Amino acid sequence: MEKMRFAIFGNVYQEKKSMAVQKMFNVLLAHDAELAVERGFHTFLTDGHKIDVPPCQIIDGSDFDADIVISMGGDGTFLNVASRVGDKQIPILGVNTGRLGFLSCISAEDIEPMIDELYCGDYLVADHSVLHVTCDEEELAGYPFALNEVSILKHDSSSMISINTSINNEYLTTYQADGLLVSTPTGSTAYSLSVGGPVIYPESANILLTPVAPHSLNMRPLVINDNVEVEMRVESRSHSFLISIDGRSQSCKEGVHIRVRKAPFVVKVISRRGQSFFSTIRHKMMWGADNRN
Repeated sequence: MEKMRFAIFGNVYQEKKSMAVQKMFNVLLAHDAELAVERGFHTFLTDGHKIDVPPCQIIDGSDFDADIVISMGGDGTFLNVASRVGDKQIPILGVNTGRLGFLSCISAEDIEPMIDELYCGDYLVADHSVLHVTCDEEELAGYPFALNEVSILKHDSSSMISINTSINNEYLTTYQADGLLVSTPTGSTAYSLSVGGPVIYPESANILLTPVAPHSLNMRPLVINDNVEVEMRVESRSHSFLISIDGRSQSCKEGVHIRVRKAPFVVKVISRRGQSFFSTIRHKMMWGADNRN
């Protein structure tokens, strides 16, 4: 059987994951896998939990290669791991040791059969689109790509902001709101859903615009094709606003032009056969459940 290489990342704030991690290492060792573990996660396991981590390479930054990337944690951990994988096109397996888990959809109990299925090639890989955000007037800090959403938000202490929005250079509207989310279909079940946005099938070719607490009741979420560029310019009484890229936030000055378009690469997400998006929303969101007795 061909030897496989696994790069392993994990949440360093969840104290109850040690049994799941130990099970994962045991199964991978039984398959004679080659392992690489992110440095912070390695320290968390060895120093914090005294887990006997097998011999492995240590991952610093994004300088690594693997056949499969494993994310141990919740969806927040998965988003961070996706930013480390970037455009490498390495499939990511999300093992859920958090709460809901849409992206991290493999339960700790399914680790052993899932890894066996990886070696048999009996699994699914879905391509999830990514957004690329740029700013005309200044360089944005950090990784400028989002698997979930790009959020334009007011500062906590300021009043609502005005977001002048255009699609492919055609004026759409000015959102008077606490913010505006530009989301991928993957991100439709994240922040956007919590502020009234629709659920969109993850592999559809769309971008979703969802206002946050709009001043006018006729401002509704809008689904558009993903082959367009969304341009936003903010006006604010505080003369600044927040831009958040999958939760990575920074402050920007009002008047700058933020542009969001589809990235030239995708994030590959692994799931088990029979574990569809529709079964996930049924079981994890109680989709269509009738609780009347």
